[in-house]
Formats: sequence, structure tokens, C-alpha cells
Amino acid sequence: MSATVINLRQARKQKARASKARSAAENRHKFGRTKAEKSQEEAETALQTARFEGHKLTPIPTSDNTDTDGD
Repeated sequence: MSATVINLRQARKQKARASKARSAAENRHKFGRTKAEKSQEEAETALQTARFEGHKLTPIPTSDNTDTDGD
């Protein structure tokens, strides 16, 4: 029964490096874009929202005074 010996200090540092690398990649994507790319994405989002809102059904207004039963 032989298990792999792990240096916990090195494992902890490696995990921290991976976490920093992941957040750095997210920041590069988030902040490393040109003004044209940002405006293009904004325009695409607005178009998608407008299309989505355009497909919504509006409820038909009903009036309670239009009863023809006579009750």
C-alpha cells in the first residue's frame, strides 16, 4: 500500500496560482476589449432584448361592465 506523498504547501500554492490565472483570464476578456468590440456587444444585446420583448403577448384588457347575462 503505497500512496503518493504530496507537499501540502506546494499544492496550496499551485491551487492559488490556478485561481489567479483563471481570474486574470476573466479580466482580460472583460476589460481587454476595444471600444468597437464593446459597442458591438452592446448593440447585439439590445437587439436580442428588443426581439425578445417583441414576441411577448400582451393581455387583452377586459372590462367588468360588459356582462351580457343581466345578473
